[in-house]
Amino acid sequence: MSPELKRYVVVTCAILYREVCHCVAKSKNIVDIVVHEKGLHDLQSTKMTGILQETIDKIDHSKYDAILLCYGLCNNGLTNLHAPITMVLPRAHDCIALLLGSRKIYDEYFFDNPGTYFNSSGWLERNISTVDDEETIPQQLGMDKSYESFVEEYGEENAEYLHSILGNWLSNYKKVAFINNGMGDVEGNRLASQAFAKERDWEYEEVPGSICLIEQLINGSMSSWDENDFLIIPPGKKIAATHDESIVTCL
Repeated sequence: MSPELKRYVVVTCAILYREVCHCVAKSKNIVDIVVHEKGLHDLQSTKMTGILQETIDKIDHSKYDAILLCYGLCNNGLTNLHAPITMVLPRAHDCIALLLGSRKIYDEYFFDNPGTYFNSSGWLERNISTVDDEETIPQQLGMDKSYESFVEEYGEENAEYLHSILGNWLSNYKKVAFINNGMGDVEGNRLASQAFAKERDWEYEEVPGSICLIEQLINGSMSSWDENDFLIIPPGKKIAATHDESIVTCL
């Protein structure tokens, strides 16, 4: 094996599975993949962190040059993660920035298009979570309950208010943006996104995606990962949120 080639393990969310597999297949580096179902980001951040830390701890660290975390900060779900070898994390709040290609593109689109619900091949294909429903934030808050469920549990007097606040969370959106990066059944996913928008009388827009950040993560090395786009976490250091433009740091 050429000394220039690296051996990595990627820990990623199933939402990005197609994109990660595509990049791994094309990479000169030797890369293994560990996938978690998308429901992790519906958990409280400390529970998500615990599950990911357990995964990191189980990795045979002697086999790899680095652990690549193909996630955004995900509502602080990656804070405090640490490993005995180097880890690398994109500077992104969530996976939408990874699907669009940069946090700058995401920030600009988000600012110009408030109330947008994003879809991608991964979001549509992996819409069923294997995470225990009782553990998720939507379940704990009642965001997925019907009006009838609220009546049965809280009485009719309180049901209308609770359902309007929690059960109708989609009312915050007014537009569907389908991120097309050429992965999966593009036409089928496009039609599903359009139908989702039409059913709710929302706008629909297709936006171009980019896998460039994921490619750079998987193809990179200590000398090539741009510190503006990636956080390199030295062995023993922990990931921390910065609450500024850099998004993450290590302590």
